[in-house]
Amino acid sequence: MIESFVYHFGEMGSRWGFNRTVGQIYALLVISEQPLCANEIGELLGISRGNVSMGLKELGSWQLVQVSHKPGERREFYHSRGSIWDMANRVFEERRKREMDPTLSLLRDIMMDEAANPEEAFAQKRIAEIHDLLENITEWTQSLQSLSPEKLNTLMKLGSGVGKVLEFTDKFLGKKDPAKQA
Repeated sequence: MIESFVYHFGEMGSRWGFNRTVGQIYALLVISEQPLCANEIGELLGISRGNVSMGLKELGSWQLVQVSHKPGERREFYHSRGSIWDMANRVFEERRKREMDPTLSLLRDIMMDEAANPEEAFAQKRIAEIHDLLENITEWTQSLQSLSPEKLNTLMKLGSGVGKVLEFTDKFLGKKDPAKQA
């Protein structure tokens, strides 16, 4: 069970922005009751001490692991930092910094340039729409990150119910769905 989880988490890690080995190291730390030293991590995962060290450094840069010491031990021990909600927030925050912020910055720069012809003017208009969408998504995720885990759970359980309420409101107010008009 543990091995299956750790290996799958490694594959998911590559979709979250870090490599397979880093994902496996993190998964192992998340499900380990006791902090682990680098040698234990390497033995359990069958990876070199160098890969463990680089993986732990990467996880440290994401602020996902914490180092601790045991009395009488010279080795450092590692464990996951915070709750599962804290982990999700860190991953979202790091992805925002590494992916969304540079994209938004580039889009802002393009929007500030003077369009040289009608094609560029059209492209600039579409870029502004993309910018506005990404900006709204960023603001929305930041708002979600500020909610407590309990409130986030409640919000997620509401799920599609929110969409149904919005559809009902639109019908009640006589608004037409632009997606269905096309």
